[in-house]
Amino acid sequence: MSVRLAIVVPCYNEEEVLPETTKRLLALLDRMAQQGLVSEGTGVYYVDDGSRDRTWSLIESLSRQDPRIHGLKLSRNRGHQAALMAGLMTVEGDALVSIDADLQDDVNVIEAMVREFIAGHEVVYGVRDSRATDTAFKRNTALAYYGLLRRMGVDLVHNHADFRLMGRRAIEALREYGEVNLFLRGVVPLIGYKATTVKYDRAERFAGVSKYPLRKMLAFALEGITSFSIVPLRLITMVGLLISVLSFAMIVFILYGTLVMKAVIPGWASSVVPIYFLGGIQLLSLGIIGEYVSKIYMETKRRPRYFIETQV
Repeated sequence: MSVRLAIVVPCYNEEEVLPETTKRLLALLDRMAQQGLVSEGTGVYYVDDGSRDRTWSLIESLSRQDPRIHGLKLSRNRGHQAALMAGLMTVEGDALVSIDADLQDDVNVIEAMVREFIAGHEVVYGVRDSRATDTAFKRNTALAYYGLLRRMGVDLVHNHADFRLMGRRAIEALREYGEVNLFLRGVVPLIGYKATTVKYDRAERFAGVSKYPLRKMLAFALEGITSFSIVPLRLITMVGLLISVLSFAMIVFILYGTLVMKAVIPGWASSVVPIYFLGGIQLLSLGIIGEYVSKIYMETKRRPRYFIETQV
């Protein structure tokens, strides 16, 4: 059995790494074609997410050099998840593989993914077996984040990002999710078709700089939590209940000290400390509620997630 495979690669300012990425992906397609794993029509689809460098002109040039290279240019920068979704919803093929352009994910693992698809798995997740190339801060925070999401009831594949293969049935099922707030690594496991994993060692970025600084990483992490778990809202209720119990206990303590012990309780500390404490809790709670309300606001407007300006 051979598969018409499409490899979807979101790109944002990736002119430095794109030639090497193309070289490795085409070599992989040649090897799989020789083995009879992929059929005619197999190709690589770069999705330019509003790049400000020469990324798109480079994609056009690569497309002219090899008919297996294709490109989609979004009208403006919409973010990694929207660019990835644009590729998945537009490209045709029996199976689609999503992978970043920076070559940190091992492209050779795609062959194992295709074999698993032929064996009957509709979704194949690329799972990082080693994060040795990550900094200690990034590695530890990532592991803590995955653990936090699991405890909040979010169904995630541990150590998996957006390197995966999805069959046509899974892609069509994904099309039914019309969410504006995209967190694909949380959405895909909800589809529920037969899935498996393949492991690989994550490499260092081949060239260029990371498009996910700390600020974007924190925003993406918050997106994952608030899009798939209501635990933070329930925690507000629990904290409110706990504070109510403590406040009641403080009232009992004050009444006992005043009426029974005849003790004079200093007023400044016992007044100011609870005010600041409760004020902080209230502002934090409002912030969490506001985050969920903002998501409702964005979803109800039903604005398009992206527009494709041109294709090659």
